Amino acid sequence: MIAFGVLLAFLLIATFGLGHTGPLFAALFPGLDNPVYRQDGFPALLLGHVEIVAAASSAAIILGVAAGIAVTRPFGREFRGLLETVAATGQAFPPVAVLALAVPAMGFGAEPAIAALALYGLLPVVQNTIAGLENTPPDARIAAAGMGMTPAQILFRVELPLAAPVILTGIRLSVVIGIGTAAIASTVGARTLGLPIIVGLNGSNTAYVLQGALLVALLAVTLDQGFDALSNGLTRWRRAS
Repeated sequence: MIAFGVLLAFLLIATFGLGHTGPLFAALFPGLDNPVYRQDGFPALLLGHVEIVAAASSAAIILGVAAGIAVTRPFGREFRGLLETVAATGQAFPPVAVLALAVPAMGFGAEPAIAALALYGLLPVVQNTIAGLENTPPDARIAAAGMGMTPAQILFRVELPLAAPVILTGIRLSVVIGIGTAAIASTVGARTLGLPIIVGLNGSNTAYVLQGALLVALLAVTLDQGFDALSNGLTRWRRAS
């Protein structure tokens, strides 16, 4: 938890402070006329980045967990192979290609980026949901059934709580992947931390690339530590219960 707090403080300091680091980047890159990206404020770019990742990850989590539950039930087992193939194809398909296909139908902006990131982040959620539910101790299910619980009660009161750490690991991986991949969403007009990177690459401005990459990396590491703290808290709760 302490590590998460420290990283969050660094992220906020970097986000609000990068605009005031002109002398530093001018010294590091003396050949650049504009060493600090100023076309959009870094706080606004961070907020846009987080909003897109949150929307895409929410869709991936809801669809992935629901689909994972469905194919571990008797009525959906025959669709497991199809689901895993679709989810794997979604991650194997380059996000840039998904963006290119989505733009004609959805237009420029955040919508095609959310669709691409949701598809890209589906696989870890599906895989870990299936793994977590299938590794639930059979004795726990038998005991719950012996107590008179219905299948739905067994799922929500026994299987999902026991599978939660494994499912959370898949969600954690999906979100962290989404944070890095969301940078390319700026190629279709989305407002993310990828804008300084793309502008810097197009204009041969290494300082812009470094500034955008620094914030993306800090955001990814911060949220990863946040999930780590959540996972540790969940583990302690399970042991206490």
